[in-house]
Amino acid sequence: MDTESNEKRTLSAFLAAQRASVLAIVDGLDGRALTTPAVPSGWTPLGLVEHLGHAERHWFQEVVAGEAEPLPWPDDHAPLTTPREPEVVFAFYHDQCRRSDAVIDRTPLSASPRGHHGEPMGDEIADLRGIIVHVIEETARHAGHLDIVRELIDGRTGLGPR
Repeated sequence: MDTESNEKRTLSAFLAAQRASVLAIVDGLDGRALTTPAVPSGWTPLGLVEHLGHAERHWFQEVVAGEAEPLPWPDDHAPLTTPREPEVVFAFYHDQCRRSDAVIDRTPLSASPRGHHGEPMGDEIADLRGIIVHVIEETARHAGHLDIVRELIDGRTGLGPR
């Protein structure tokens, strides 16, 4: 296996691990816990999962591939809440991750984005490699937010993929 394939496999594994952490942290929460804000800023765990689905879509479809299918609903970005049912949001997140993986599989790590991300960071991320690292970072950061909120909801800690 060549260096590019090894690096892509490693980056993809780290991204998959962070995605799995997000899902493991919220696993077992009922609809009320998923949709009730636990911090003063007002975001909800389900809203944050939906946001992560939009982030996957934006970075890999819109920015890397330069095109994305229309969304089934608007991405309003704030305040990270959603009126959608948990099963709809989780299906959306899984679908966006699957689509992201397909873009990663067919795109060289050094490929320049076909689309654009505005400022900040629009000019800082120059290739697929940088975008994967950014999405790993964003997903990990939000997994940490979810981890803290899970502790506030029911006291559970140390949740993650088994």
